[in-house]
Amino acid sequence: MNKKMISVALAMSLTLGACSQQKEDTSSASKTNTPAQSATVNNAINEQSSAEEIRESAFDIATRSGTWQLEQLGNLTYIPESHRVKSENPKFWIQAALYIGLTKWVEVSKNPEFMNHLEKMAKEQEYALLTDRPYHADDHTIGQTYLWLTEQNGNQDAYKPTQQHFDWILANKPNVGLELLDSTASGSGKVHNEGNCQLRWCWADALFMAPRTWLKLSNVTGDPKYFDYADAEFWAAADYLFSDEYGLFYRDSRYFDMKSDNGEPVFWGRGNGWVFAAIPLILDDLPEDHPSRPRYIELYKKNAAALLKLQTSEGYWPASLRDPNKVKTPEVSGTGFITYGLAWGVNNGLLTDPEAKTIVEKGWAALTRAISDDGRVNWVQHVGKSPDPVKKTDSQLYGTGAVLLAASEMAKWQ
Repeated sequence: MNKKMISVALAMSLTLGACSQQKEDTSSASKTNTPAQSATVNNAINEQSSAEEIRESAFDIATRSGTWQLEQLGNLTYIPESHRVKSENPKFWIQAALYIGLTKWVEVSKNPEFMNHLEKMAKEQEYALLTDRPYHADDHTIGQTYLWLTEQNGNQDAYKPTQQHFDWILANKPNVGLELLDSTASGSGKVHNEGNCQLRWCWADALFMAPRTWLKLSNVTGDPKYFDYADAEFWAAADYLFSDEYGLFYRDSRYFDMKSDNGEPVFWGRGNGWVFAAIPLILDDLPEDHPSRPRYIELYKKNAAALLKLQTSEGYWPASLRDPNKVKTPEVSGTGFITYGLAWGVNNGLLTDPEAKTIVEKGWAALTRAISDDGRVNWVQHVGKSPDPVKKTDSQLYGTGAVLLAASEMAKWQ
């Protein structure tokens, strides 16, 4: 397939996407792209594609997947009932993770429909956080989008509730350890889901959810106290959960001695994806002269070195990173976050080995194969904390967020 045909298909997809809101029936994301047009782009993307073709595919994939996901927000029946209500709440981490990907994509694409959705959503939520679990990292995730909006348009109202909430935390700092003990878990889930240590960032996912919110608050207010707290808490958790031997993150302390079927330690693919994606997001916002910056870069490089060795022959990262036979199917959320992180490293000159570039392109090609013609992101492990089975029809909002993050870097590919 030549570049001209790909460009035509891309232009048609973007045009149709822009017109979708003008149609009476917008319930189907297939209106953004016909299957034939989508296949034209998807079938052309592989590890040997040119940089121009990859950049074009990033716009196609992000437009289709983002449009499809936003159109489904009122119809999440494909999500298991156990997590559907939480998925429908824009303030909960599941939807908030989608918006982090969407914000990074808007920075690249300037897509007005996506920007309008972000502004409308935030205003409807009154820029509020969930407060039933005041310390819980998951419930701080949406603050990243509110603060991003302040950065984009100067809306001071967008960060006030987050600032008030974080001021309360600073006045009432938690005093618990980082060991996750099931015996301290709350059945109600109103304070902590899995154990008292979740008053702090004692599990890998938390490092994606919360620290960047605190960093952005310092950036928009000019007050370093917010990130001073977050920086110290990030490194307490990272030092606790990161394995220097393997270059990977344990999900939480319960995994320190756990073994997979092949006798290897259990390192969850998405758990590592959460942290590995968080580090570039933090570095993009961190002042160049911040004293912790070299430390984040060093951690990024250690984590990247391990992840570069663990890609499957199909281009995905396994759900269980050191036991690819545990879950043999593709898993797109972890793969999306890892592809984003590695692509960021190549684009920013931290990963200079040509092999790293090849691995990123293989990962991106794998992601494009996981996207349906209508934009649905398939093969996404549902909410969990360990390497669990995945079906092609499994899809979740954070999976789309991961794809959008990856697309935001592939759109800059050289």
